[in-house]
Amino acid sequence: MTALGFLYPGHSAEDDYPRIEQLLGSDIRLDLVHTDIGEDAHRVDALLEMGSAPRLAAGVEELRMSGAESVVWACTSGSFVHGWEGAHEQVRTLARAAGLPASSTSFAFVYAARELGVSRVAVGATYPDDVADLFADFLRAAGIEVTGVRGSGIITAAEVGTWGEAEVIALAQAADTPDAEALLLPDTALHTAAHIPTLEKDLGKPVLTANQVTVWEALRLADRRVNAPALGALFTREPLVQA
Repeated sequence: MTALGFLYPGHSAEDDYPRIEQLLGSDIRLDLVHTDIGEDAHRVDALLEMGSAPRLAAGVEELRMSGAESVVWACTSGSFVHGWEGAHEQVRTLARAAGLPASSTSFAFVYAARELGVSRVAVGATYPDDVADLFADFLRAAGIEVTGVRGSGIITAAEVGTWGEAEVIALAQAADTPDAEALLLPDTALHTAAHIPTLEKDLGKPVLTANQVTVWEALRLADRRVNAPALGALFTREPLVQA
C-alpha cells in the first residue's frame, strides 16, 4: 500500500480524490487534510495568506501520522501566486515541515506537461483575469509557451465547486487554441476527475486538470506509476522525462 498525502484548502471539489483513488485501481491510498483557507477569494492577498507556511504546517502532522510517503499542496492559485522562486521556497518549507518529499499543484502542471512532451499549452481558468495571467507567467518561467489564457472571473472556490460537466466542457472549448498541444484547467476547486476522457475526446488533445495532476505528482514523488486510462493521457504514457 502506498499512502499519498494532500493538503487541500477548504471544501470544494475534494470528492474528486476518492473518485481518483477508485479509478487508480491499485494499492494507492489518498489521504486529504483540509487546511484553513482564511478568506475564500481568488485575490492575490488572500491567496498569499492561504498558502502561507503556518497554514500549511498546521496540517502536516496529521499527514505524517497517516503514513504518507509524499505530500502535495493541492492548490494551484495558492502556489503560483508566490511566483516561480516563491513557489519553490513554499515547497521547500513544506518538505522540511513534513519530513517528506513535497510539491504543489502548480509544479505538478509543469512536470505533467514535460511528461507528455508538450511545450505549448492553452489555459482555461476559473479565476479572474489577473490571477489567470499569474498562472500563465508561472508556466512561462518553466519554459512552457502559453498560446492563450481564458479567465472566468469567479472569485470564490465555493462557486467553482458548484460547476458541473457542462460548465467544465464549455470552459475547455472556449479556452482551447489550435496551436496548443494540451489544455490546462488549473483549479483544485473544480470537479474534473469524471470528465477527463470526455474533454480529451472533444478537444483531440491531452487535458491536464488540477486534481488529476496533483495526484500524479504525489505518485511521482513516491516513485510510483499507475496506468489508469480513465484519468486521461497523463496516466497512460510511459515517462518521457524524470524531473
